[in-house]
Amino acid sequence: MATSVRAKRAGSPPPAAPPSSPGGPRGRRAAPRGWRSTLYRWDIKAIPYVFVAPFFLTFAAFGLFPLLYTGWLSLNRVELGGDPTWKGLENYTDLATSEFFWNALLNTFTIGVISTVPQLLMALGLAHLLNYKLRGRGFFRVAILAPYATSIAAATLVFAQLFNTDYGMINGLLGWTGIGPVDWESSKWPAQIAISTIVTWRWTGYNALIYLAAMQAVPQDLYEAASLDGASRWRQFLSVTIPSIRPTILFTVIVSTIGATQLFGEPMLFGGSVGISGGSGNQFQTLSLLMYEKGWVTGALGQASAIAWVMLLLLLLIGGVQALVSRRNRTKPGR
Repeated sequence: MATSVRAKRAGSPPPAAPPSSPGGPRGRRAAPRGWRSTLYRWDIKAIPYVFVAPFFLTFAAFGLFPLLYTGWLSLNRVELGGDPTWKGLENYTDLATSEFFWNALLNTFTIGVISTVPQLLMALGLAHLLNYKLRGRGFFRVAILAPYATSIAAATLVFAQLFNTDYGMINGLLGWTGIGPVDWESSKWPAQIAISTIVTWRWTGYNALIYLAAMQAVPQDLYEAASLDGASRWRQFLSVTIPSIRPTILFTVIVSTIGATQLFGEPMLFGGSVGISGGSGNQFQTLSLLMYEKGWVTGALGQASAIAWVMLLLLLLIGGVQALVSRRNRTKPGR
């Protein structure tokens, strides 16, 4: 230290600083210069967009373009093999005065309610049972998911035989109880109940596993505290489980409602030769079936496109309600 001070007083230059590391003062690599510097900047800025570009290109080709093209078709009169003719909002006004459209909308709503409410209630009960330590829990978890893995065609054809008016097993069981045979195909409410049964059978196990995953994330301390307070299992289910998985319940309600809005395969296959029109009297024709009939049976692609956009607006409305309810739950005191 004394030697360096004397050297400074004598006017000698200070000792040279040690050479810096290749990574700079903080270990960072210095950017190359010239054409390599240009490539380096392009690599840093452009490569992330190159990685995500395939998704956006696929979405634009198979998602965005069909959506916009369908919207343009809904404003035109389009027949199969013909040129489009501009009609403006006439297709939408025709739907507002169409008896078939309102019938399909009502059928979609009623079938959705009949299938969604029992489905989610049974799924909640099954998830609550599987949440306890039962023998063979793994087997039961796989078993309740088996209907979801079954194809729509196979499940619908089997249930169509079970609900057959002449030789179906359901009417046979009802006959033992003294109830006369039910016309499950031609009557409105029996046909909708039969279709809702198919939907409920296929999706109950799927929603039960979603509820089970949410229940297993609930802290066990809450159940222990409720048990020390003398709460029964039923009270723990109402006061601990349900409030804890409320966001999951809301999610399944929205998803099931969207699925009911798009119901197509079950009613078409259940109706057989008259499945496209939703039965002989349109008693179970949904919006999806009406759109298919308008587009590919009668050839009115403009009206079918208008129905598709009405369904899209309904789904956006459902999504808006979900967002509003979720925001309201988050802003409640104590959350």
